[in-house]
Amino acid sequence: MNHILIDLPDSQRDDLAAIVEAEQRPRAAVIRDAIAAYISWHKRPPGVDVFGLWKGRKIDGLAYQQELRSEW
Repeated sequence: MNHILIDLPDSQRDDLAAIVEAEQRPRAAVIRDAIAAYISWHKRPPGVDVFGLWKGRKIDGLAYQQELRSEW
């Protein structure tokens, strides 16, 4: 495993410290998880996972939306 030196603004450092304290995990582990999530998000174009999600449904999408909103 390689070591990487990064500079963080005070606000990010403080937010990171709060996460580390709340999760009771090492700072390096929290940073590795954040980087892994960032890389995973960038490897696939946004929206790919939901394209065609409504395909095959029996109800019209607009009718479904209006039905849900009528509850408000």
